[in-house]
Formats: sequence, C-alpha cells, structure tokens
Amino acid sequence: QVQLVESGGGLVQPGGSLRLSCAASGFTFSMYYMRWYRQAPEKERELVATISNGGNSTNYADSVKGRFTISRDNAKSTVYLQMMNVKPEDTAVYYCNVLLMRRVYWGQGTQVTVSS
Repeated sequence: QVQLVESGGGLVQPGGSLRLSCAASGFTFSMYYMRWYRQAPEKERELVATISNGGNSTNYADSVKGRFTISRDNAKSTVYLQMMNVKPEDTAVYYCNVLLMRRVYWGQGTQVTVSS
C-alpha cells in the first residue's frame, strides 16, 4: 500500500535551517509529482512546493520562494524540503502528498516550530 513517512521536523530558531524528508513506498515514485503542504494552527492547509517526477521543474508558494528548496532522490524514493532563513510564520505541521489515480495520499506530518 502507499505510504508516505515524513521526518526531520523540530524546534528551530528564527533564521535557522531545517531539512525535511518524506520517504515513499508502495508506488513507482519516479513517475509522480510530489508536493509539500503545511498547516498552521487554525489555518487551512496550504501548498508549499511542488516537484516534477524527474525533478527538473519546481514551484513554490510566494511566502517561501527564495528560502525553501524542494528536491528528490528517485533512487531512494524520497522527497526533501530544505528550509532556510526560517520565520515564526513557518511554524506548522508539514505534510508530503502524492496524487495517484485521482486519489490523494498524505503522510502523517512532521511538526516544525520556529521560535527563539
């Protein structure tokens, strides 16, 4: 079955860095676009970044452009989100996501807290 397992979250100071990972299984990872979303308390889930199946095309929310980088390693079936110069407003649960056969799959999420 399809599984997405996020890791790498934690507490980080403003201006710091963090790298999130999402390990995928149960499908042919290299064939699908992957996405990172986040959901802050009392806010709707929002799309943060998207990467094409081959990794040569990426898109970002305006709020993270220039600070976050999405990448993938198809040999390891893993997608990453490198977060740089983080801000308190980046505090959220971060989820990876894949759309397969018109069904959306989510991981369990990883908490990122930006605070001094």
